Amino acid sequence: MSVDKDETHQRLKAAVHYTVGRICQTVGEDHRREFSRQVIAAIAETAVRQSDIFAKDLEAFARHAKRSTVTPEDVKLVARRSTALSIYIQNKSEELNHEQRDLKKKNTGKRKSRDTDEESRE
Repeated sequence: MSVDKDETHQRLKAAVHYTVGRICQTVGEDHRREFSRQVIAAIAETAVRQSDIFAKDLEAFARHAKRSTVTPEDVKLVARRSTALSIYIQNKSEELNHEQRDLKKKNTGKRKSRDTDEESRE
């Protein structure tokens, strides 16, 4: 790993560690529990390692399909082993598709009204 990549990786690990700590603090407050620093570090390290595995799998799926871009279908494929994650990703994907369709309809409506305005001016 080059110096820039190593530095970026360390910064990302630190950000994950910080975020895991904050989540543990919030959950701990809600349930009157405390998380030790070792537990927080273990959760953060697990999250970073799993993210690395996901990233490599996503790259492999896209490469296998002779694409350079990872698609939502690749993400769904990565999540297939975790039912809860798979359902969450499927729901998010459908949400995003609905939002994109709504935006397209909205933009199409604006274009039609602009075309009508331009025709009426002429």
